[in-house]
Amino acid sequence: MLAKSGQPKNADIEFQGVTKSFAETVAVDDVSISIYRGSFFSFLGPSGCGKTTSLRLIAGFEQPTSGDVIIDGHSMVGVPPYKRPVNMVFQHYSLFPHLNVADNIGYGLRQRKPFPSNNEIARRTDEVLELVRLSGYQHRRIWELSGGQQQRVALARALINRPTVLLLDEPLAALDRKLRQEMQIELQTLQREVGITFVLVTHDQEEALSMSDTICVMLEGSIVQIGGPQELYDEPIDHYVAGFVGKSNFFDGTVVDPKSDRAAIKLDNGRVLKGRLTRGASVPGRSQRGKLAVRPELIHIAAANNLSGFSTDFETRARVKNRIFLGSQTEYLVETADLGDILIHSSKHAEGVSGGLSPGDEVKVGWDNSAALAFEDFSDRDRSTVGGAPSNNKDGTAEKGDQK
Repeated sequence: MLAKSGQPKNADIEFQGVTKSFAETVAVDDVSISIYRGSFFSFLGPSGCGKTTSLRLIAGFEQPTSGDVIIDGHSMVGVPPYKRPVNMVFQHYSLFPHLNVADNIGYGLRQRKPFPSNNEIARRTDEVLELVRLSGYQHRRIWELSGGQQQRVALARALINRPTVLLLDEPLAALDRKLRQEMQIELQTLQREVGITFVLVTHDQEEALSMSDTICVMLEGSIVQIGGPQELYDEPIDHYVAGFVGKSNFFDGTVVDPKSDRAAIKLDNGRVLKGRLTRGASVPGRSQRGKLAVRPELIHIAAANNLSGFSTDFETRARVKNRIFLGSQTEYLVETADLGDILIHSSKHAEGVSGGLSPGDEVKVGWDNSAALAFEDFSDRDRSTVGGAPSNNKDGTAEKGDQK
């Protein structure tokens, strides 16, 4: 059954033409989007893109200037935060240092009316402690916990109220890299176990890609693209998404021979590069400025004196400027005479076969045309004048099925 608002079935959150302005600044600009029930959804983008304001609109810390925010079928316009079926985990956790773990977790229940019994609070506290794998920590003080344990206490405090939606405001930013990666797995597992909708705000592309079912990439208060992690990585709608989600090498030039599914770009030095157009991308016009993007892991590299089996659609000579060993792969920065510097990621297997390369080595690099993506270059123009649309449904919902 559809809600009166027209909210699609199975959507926990809906923005209907939401705009939020602060004086002359438009932080969120006419955004319409639906977030599926039980999904792990992320707002991703740089500082000032509107992602945190969007989260605060869901939480009730901000009210829309226009439009409607709907949660679980009900309009939330004018509804204060404490009356919304959501809870938030903040970046710095905001735990009470004078309370032990159990009292921190049960604090929200003690503010409810009617007041739950002490036995009920203790029982539910034990339940969520087991859920976040902190059983037996009830009487610990906050300063006695590691950063990861404090983050779990913050999660438990939010989950004990059994919200419809859990909001996560860059909750892993304060953790070191190894612990952050561990907690990404923990959060993903926890979301599957509890089955409620998680909404994450992050500027960390790796964090969003590793945990999310659906990612909303934002820029200047607007949605650029909505999709699953693999879709955004393999089929970015424009060069902004290709550059923000993962690493890419970009080559600028003028569009020649544009087709519906591919285009050729003539560089300023006269060399022509070919690439395919992704689903939903604007078809650039002839003589327009364009960009070609190639992911570092899709570029082949080999020593100039050992080219056995080296066969690609495009090839050029280069010299290794820098080599960084990253464990699972090796990162090379090579210098070419016609394309400038190119970043390349070589797999551990490929390194084992080739024996590796060193700075100063003469090499050949290349890629297949299918690995290169061609885009219209809108860098010098207002995005609102650029064609193309987010790769989502007409009502703003991302295609379900592109899961973790």
